[in-house]
Amino acid sequence: MAKAKDTAFFCKECGYESAKWYGQCPSCRQWNTFVEQPVLKAGKVKGISNTTMERITKKSAPSKLSEISLKEKDRTETGIRELDRVLGGGIVEGSLVLVGGDPGIGKSTLLLQMCYQLAGKGRKVLYISGEESLKQIKLRADRIGEFTDSILLLCETNLDVVEETLRAVMPEVVIIDSIQTMYREEVGSAPGSVAQVRESTAVLMQLAKGLNISIFIVGHVTKEGVVAGPRMLEHMVDTVLYFEGDRYASYRLLRGVKNRFGSTNEIGVFEMQENGLAEVLNPSEYMLSGKPKDASGSVVVCLLEGTRPLLVEVQALVCDSNFGMARRTAAGTDYNRVNLLMAVLEKRAGMHLSGCDAYVNVAGGLKVNEPALDLGIVMAIASSFKNRSIDDKTIIFGEVGLAGEVRAVSQVQQRVNEAIKLGFDTCILPAVCLKNIRKTDKIKIIGVSNVSEAINLI
Repeated sequence: MAKAKDTAFFCKECGYESAKWYGQCPSCRQWNTFVEQPVLKAGKVKGISNTTMERITKKSAPSKLSEISLKEKDRTETGIRELDRVLGGGIVEGSLVLVGGDPGIGKSTLLLQMCYQLAGKGRKVLYISGEESLKQIKLRADRIGEFTDSILLLCETNLDVVEETLRAVMPEVVIIDSIQTMYREEVGSAPGSVAQVRESTAVLMQLAKGLNISIFIVGHVTKEGVVAGPRMLEHMVDTVLYFEGDRYASYRLLRGVKNRFGSTNEIGVFEMQENGLAEVLNPSEYMLSGKPKDASGSVVVCLLEGTRPLLVEVQALVCDSNFGMARRTAAGTDYNRVNLLMAVLEKRAGMHLSGCDAYVNVAGGLKVNEPALDLGIVMAIASSFKNRSIDDKTIIFGEVGLAGEVRAVSQVQQRVNEAIKLGFDTCILPAVCLKNIRKTDKIKIIGVSNVSEAINLI
């Protein structure tokens, strides 16, 4: 009889398991994602004690829907308003939160600041690090502030030891930094492998739900920008947060990708300072700092990130091409969308851009895909092409169709209110949105129905 294999093949994207290697995953249809990893042998599985069996029997009894009582529990506020906004109002008891981001972006600093705020309120917090020593954590903590004795530190990578520590200490909030360093001896593969990451996350999820402990796990990202390990990791947790931004720039964006307890459209804005991450309560003013005056190709656009209006600067540079093929570049927005809008200007506005190089940039390093950015890109390109500047106190937003029409966008009144708050005196928006705006003397509102009308304004 043939001996059973101790290894199996796993898909790095979706976690699909197979006994043989595939070039293309049968589940997620991705190519070259299978890796060979050791599997947990049946003889190494730990037995279940009688006490655990009784607890499982009691919890697994089915319940009637009418007998389930709902108690409104206030969320635990972290003390960081931008983080609470992204989480949906605070930390939910027994939740499992994944925080991903590039190395050095500030994930550990943000979570340590959260521990500082929670410990100051008397919450019992346990910070488990598998990457740094206790002295390294102490050095970062000294820059943040003076911690209380409510926070406990542990340097450990063995998940069995971590599990026993959680059951003995019973903290309210736990930080695992990072999930790629955790391992179980029964799995047999190296830490950070597909099998180890999947097994570690499953154990932490059971601990969070069974002990009602809120657990935050840190996950590194790959060069494609996704959390390293199987894609199943994001499906297992309750909330997925991504920390974005250039590590060499001072600002950071915290974006909710998945949230079972709140909205996924909110963002939090932070600025990296000497003593840690500082909240940016007015990101619109921060993004517009340094905007050039009376420069052609510069337009201010109002976007909407969740329920928060955000003002950003769109820059365009159009110049004659020195070669036979014009060059187009887009930073912060979709490259194909910029080509589409330039084709609309060629066809509907009569602007000859085929022999011109065009460069479009969303200042501040933001990545924007909202349709309301279309009219701002069109006006920036037209301003640079005609070398005529747009008034610095003018704000523009609207979606542009292939026929050159300017279409409606959502929540117009909130965008206008944000422009009034920052001192803008003119707003160019879709004409169909005029009926949804309250009349005011604080700002001049101009409605346009197509790109030709908008271009004629400059």
